[in-house]
Amino acid sequence: MTKSEDGRTARRGRNSDAVLDTVHEMFVEGNFSPSVEDVAARSGVSLRSVYRYFEDTEALLHLAIERRIALVGELYALDNLGEGSLEDRVLSLVNQRLMIHSKLAPTVRAAMLRAPFSPQIADQVHQRRDMLAAQVAAQFAVEAAALSKSRGEELLVCIDALCSFDTMDDLRVRQGMAISRARRVMVSGVTALLWAAAENK
Repeated sequence: MTKSEDGRTARRGRNSDAVLDTVHEMFVEGNFSPSVEDVAARSGVSLRSVYRYFEDTEALLHLAIERRIALVGELYALDNLGEGSLEDRVLSLVNQRLMIHSKLAPTVRAAMLRAPFSPQIADQVHQRRDMLAAQVAAQFAVEAAALSKSRGEELLVCIDALCSFDTMDDLRVRQGMAISRARRVMVSGVTALLWAAAENK
């Protein structure tokens, strides 16, 4: 590759990132379906170049969501799954979900709103949901195993729902709760589910 080709590749990479970061900024502002024209104007990248970098609007939004998740993807990790006291495991799960919401809320909202119109984005959403559900299953495998198969599955589904993005959004945005209060509510709820399941097995 020549020096000029090297420069063009680097410039293309910078422009691409600028466009994707601009889409994220617009998500944060509540614009979950920005037009390519608006993104180009705001990013300072020509409309022609944006269309050269991205096949269409859905590809642009899909890649913007993918880039943001990649930048903070470590938030989805939950270390030492299934290890520690019940209290520690509940708190670890709740803290992880609150952190994901804190750092990724605009991106997740955009993904959920665009999913019905984009198979790529829908696939992203399903993959993340499946991964988070699997974490719940591993985190509370001992408690679920102490119940019948159906009761154990129901317990895990309930915990996953209680710790979902929608619930976090409701507590933090609609209810206006501070993180500390939302944490107490979530920990109390998950703990109550686990205790009730154990007492009624």
